[in-house]
Amino acid sequence: MPTTPTILHTRHNNISWITLNRPEVMNAITAEQRDHLIALLDAATADPNTRAVVLTATGKGFCAGADLRSPTTAPPQAERVPGDIARTIKHGAQRLITAVLDCEKPVLAAVNGTAAGIGAHLALACDLVLAAESARFIEVFVRRGLVPDGAGAYLLPRLIGPHRTKELMFFGDALPAADAERLGLVNRVVPDADLEKTAHAWADRLATAPTRALALTKQLVNASLESDRATALAAEAAAQEINMTTADAQEGVAAFVERRQPTYRGK
Repeated sequence: MPTTPTILHTRHNNISWITLNRPEVMNAITAEQRDHLIALLDAATADPNTRAVVLTATGKGFCAGADLRSPTTAPPQAERVPGDIARTIKHGAQRLITAVLDCEKPVLAAVNGTAAGIGAHLALACDLVLAAESARFIEVFVRRGLVPDGAGAYLLPRLIGPHRTKELMFFGDALPAADAERLGLVNRVVPDADLEKTAHAWADRLATAPTRALALTKQLVNASLESDRATALAAEAAAQEINMTTADAQEGVAAFVERRQPTYRGK
């Protein structure tokens, strides 16, 4: 019998839809799934016909974190060599989050349920985050006696500040979607039944926007949190210089002058 794919991937209206599909384990992620996700995100960047990415999941969980029961994900039982764990994290969880941050197309998370550990960081690394009312975010590491990895201690302070981050990471309490929205971790909370419809609507808007302008905007915003003012303003000017060579920028200016709606083609 054919096996059910653990990641579903479709293309529709220039949107790459990526769906985690292991609902029986709350979409806990294996090494193979991680590598597949990275490949799909890299492909989205390289494909001029892909103009937005949606990341979601089946079942009641978005992603319960790394699948520690999987033989390809679980820590090896043999004697470790110093550096093994750091190397595993660098080439595993950190590489996945970096793939989301570096994707040149806007990435929208549609969080349908619990997002824990690396699953929470996978969602929060996305450019926009929609959450179903039933969704929860859990910094589960402390419950396992672990330090947060997968760029959590990088992402969360930049989103909500150090004190709120420490509260979530020190206690490991589940954060309901409504509270995540209040803190600024998610953009919008919607009824569970409306999540897919809302994700389609947002993704359609992203896919008809000036794609290269969005890519440059994403780079500027992500870099701004580590840049001094002079560096940030120089990067802004350089980005606009590059962007003005695109057909979409010329279309946008022409449409403004001609008092009509622009038609952007992502070029």
